[in-house]
Amino acid sequence: MAVAPFFMFATGIENSQPTIHGGATRVDEMEKCGHYEHWREDFALVSEIGVKMLRYGPPYYRVNPAADRYDWSFTDEAFEEIRRLGIVPIVDLCHFGVPDWIGNFQNPDFPGAFAKYARAFAERYPWVQLYTPVNEMFICATFSAAYGWWNEQLTGDGPFVTALKTIVKANVLAMHAILDVRPDAIFVQSESSEYFHAEGPSAIAHAETMNSRRFLSLDLNYGIRVNSDMYEFLLDNGMTRAEYAFFMNNTLKHHCIMGNDYYVTNEHRVMADGSTRAAMEVFGYNEITRQYYDRYRLPVMHTETNISQGKLGDEAVNWLWKQWANVLRVRNSGVPIVGFTWYSLTDQVDWDTALREPNGRVNPLGLYDLDRKIRPVGRAYRKLIEDWNTVLPAQSVCLGVPLVMPESTDDQWAVERREQFREQREARRRANEGAVSTNP
Repeated sequence: MAVAPFFMFATGIENSQPTIHGGATRVDEMEKCGHYEHWREDFALVSEIGVKMLRYGPPYYRVNPAADRYDWSFTDEAFEEIRRLGIVPIVDLCHFGVPDWIGNFQNPDFPGAFAKYARAFAERYPWVQLYTPVNEMFICATFSAAYGWWNEQLTGDGPFVTALKTIVKANVLAMHAILDVRPDAIFVQSESSEYFHAEGPSAIAHAETMNSRRFLSLDLNYGIRVNSDMYEFLLDNGMTRAEYAFFMNNTLKHHCIMGNDYYVTNEHRVMADGSTRAAMEVFGYNEITRQYYDRYRLPVMHTETNISQGKLGDEAVNWLWKQWANVLRVRNSGVPIVGFTWYSLTDQVDWDTALREPNGRVNPLGLYDLDRKIRPVGRAYRKLIEDWNTVLPAQSVCLGVPLVMPESTDDQWAVERREQFREQREARRRANEGAVSTNP
């Protein structure tokens, strides 16, 4: 039996797809960044830079244009090329947007529809093992239904809780659907890691509330009981006791890696009136990651970071060095960290306004520019991978499931392993059903 013998160096193809202007405008980053025209070249660049893992997802709104209808034409070609090149995809199925027929994250039918989509994808590509069903659940709910920037463009605690419970339930149901097809699937929950610093004594209460709220998406996803203040907040804003019980009783934590994202914008200063502004980097990735690890006790992967190249052309290179130093510090402190990601492969467009305005401004955040020319940070990342790839042990990872490389999917040991996990899953399901029947 073979377990992947490498630290999971990764990059990603930016595939955000929210809507703005009351749902009238779709912001498709894969289109804006030229991926639909250059996808073969993009995948070749992934191999050129030396990474084995690619955060990548099909355009959800295009693949699933109507209920129970799928168009796999582009996805079939793209994933065949990924497999041919020996790239291991971490498949991102929902990245900030849903198909028009679903509407937005206030729709209670979204979780069921998304689970169908996840199952259909897993059945079509049975060699895929790694998934991020819904990307950055907390950020998606916040930007869509608390800040009013995307999709439903609502503000307030009620819409936020509705979006949050809908998004996390979709993620949980999708994990169950994928496991029914691929029982040894591993889920990398890419989530923003946040911290809120009180500006002064009068802001402490606000900061404490925000520092509890930042955990809500992962608490619900992993079946971790929230504190009393957060429980009241959820119930006061539309979550029922039965909905909360669903999350507590449907944890799939044992199939998960906690992916956490860190940018210079992830730390915030909280004012006395509860407003916030950017704090820039105060604690840094190491400290905040250890806070999340202490709460969830799961293997960790740094799933997103970047910064603009800057006027002197060295800011991104310096940020890469700093993030990598933090990754090593996390690892040396005993936290099982299994991977690192510079996101994304190419520059992005309009993230300087968080995709709220279709200005067409290129953000120099990628390993390559949009002409597919390597940036200094791309050369630095390639060198970092060359230097460290054989040094870091694969102790990947105290996972209970092995990472099966795509080319080994049909090997006898891999088939037998999946069957073993399928039997264990069925046994666990029967035990849970028995527990419910004896405890009405």
